[in-house]
Amino acid sequence: MFTPNTWSWIFLFIAGILEICWAIGLKYTNGFTKLIPSIFTILTLTGSMYLLAKTSQFLPIGTAYGVWVGIGALGAATLGIFLFNESASPIRIFFLFLLLISIIGLKLTA
Repeated sequence: MFTPNTWSWIFLFIAGILEICWAIGLKYTNGFTKLIPSIFTILTLTGSMYLLAKTSQFLPIGTAYGVWVGIGALGAATLGIFLFNESASPIRIFFLFLLLISIIGLKLTA
């Protein structure tokens, strides 16, 4: 079956997805003045932090945190392009690609 290390990577990926959710959710809270988006943001933030903490029991914190932040940043920036009409300039796409390469590199060297 899965080893604790394998579960850690699965939980870390889920934590990264939840980070994307709360980061995007922040935009919809309107400064935490809208109830439903605020609840969603707080719940996904809590879940993301909890899973990050669990993964740090088995993975080096520098790797876990770097991958977590990378997934969140890459996802939030990508969704920002599609949901909020943020810039999709070639140089921005290039740096998002570098971020993806960095996430993969941290996984491969852990």
